[in-house]
Amino acid sequence: MREPRLGDDIDDFCVRCKRIMNHAIVSVVNGEPAKVRCRTCHNDHDFRHEQPPPPKVDLRKQALFNEALKRLDPSAAPVTAAVADVDIDVTELGVDEAEPAPEIELEIEPEIEIDLEIAPPPVEAPQPKPRKAASRAAAKPRGRKAAK
Repeated sequence: MREPRLGDDIDDFCVRCKRIMNHAIVSVVNGEPAKVRCRTCHNDHDFRHEQPPPPKVDLRKQALFNEALKRLDPSAAPVTAAVADVDIDVTELGVDEAEPAPEIELEIEPEIEIDLEIAPPPVEAPQPKPRKAASRAAAKPRGRKAAK
């Protein structure tokens, strides 16, 4: 197969379209495409060798969340991520499996009744603005006649 050149068609995963689409080679480094442009959405990106980007799911957080759910309700089904489950040793994370989760006790104080009667401020009617006494007849004439 010949070496790829600028403008050649190549299939690659488009990060905007989220699927493998037809691309044009925009730059070549060491005989391999470096940047490509999607012929559908015209987005430029690095050549990905038809591989989608890794998911943004943090698997460590997912494992800790499932561990916390097991402690609260052992019969609950674990929450799964969009990717394969990864086993994480919880002893690495500083969590002791033999130690039960601490119970939280809340003390609620009795309600205190406060009777506040707040009177609304008096509403005053808006005062009309005073009108000017001058009439149109007494006003200075405008236009061509006034220029003479």
